[in-house]
Amino acid sequence: MQQTVSFGRYALSVEVTGADETPVVLVHSTGMSARQWRGLATRLEPDHRVLLPDLLGYGASTAIARGEPLHWHLDVLGLEALLDTLDRPAHLVGHSYGALLAMTAALRRPRAVRSLSLVEPVAFAVLRGTPDDTFGASQSSMPFGDGALPDDRAADEAWLTWFVDYWNGPGAFARLPERMRASFVSNVWVCFREVWSLMGDATPAEVWSTIAAPTLFIRGERSPREARAVCERLAHALPDAALTEIEGAGHMAPITHESEVSARIAAWLAAH
Repeated sequence: MQQTVSFGRYALSVEVTGADETPVVLVHSTGMSARQWRGLATRLEPDHRVLLPDLLGYGASTAIARGEPLHWHLDVLGLEALLDTLDRPAHLVGHSYGALLAMTAALRRPRAVRSLSLVEPVAFAVLRGTPDDTFGASQSSMPFGDGALPDDRAADEAWLTWFVDYWNGPGAFARLPERMRASFVSNVWVCFREVWSLMGDATPAEVWSTIAAPTLFIRGERSPREARAVCERLAHALPDAALTEIEGAGHMAPITHESEVSARIAAWLAAH
């Protein structure tokens, strides 16, 4: 079943599957779509109502035209609007950008969240003042860091090369199949604005520590140092949290190691 959730002039397209039981909301990462969670959704459908929203600019959700302002807080509002339609607290699952959205929704709607399962949330501000606070150097190397991305194919590919290679290693964007590279290029403005706006987040660990919902942090053994450190810092800060690591995986573990990630999330949901 397809559901539309409206908030202001925006709307999220949400696929709803599974049993009429405890809801689980699966939030995708930058550059992906709700399809990234298809394996986990299939695993959870027998015992949960599974909701798979496409964030703004993806799928059938409100399109974001090139040059149109987009801030990650808009996606938080969309996630909150979705939670407000539910008749009971939901488990939230998120990856990367989607994990940051889920955490923020848990801060703002604590009674609406039953548990959190977060794969490497991009909450880099928690590292400020620590030895692992090296993301600033990576951030300063981001092309068009002033928030203005020229409408030019070469500029698009330069930014996407920086973005994909940061998370997956040098040459990662160039190695993608042509179809996948073309998909990234077609949606580069949305990806760019998501990343550029979240770099302004300054939420410290002390604020995240007020999240009371049971929270599972998942990180890849081969993920960037900063992403791994964020998970460790948050797992220590939150009062009811656990940290697990996927051997041999990087930041895209929900795709490359789908079975292992899905099994750990399913076990966490069953325990809570």
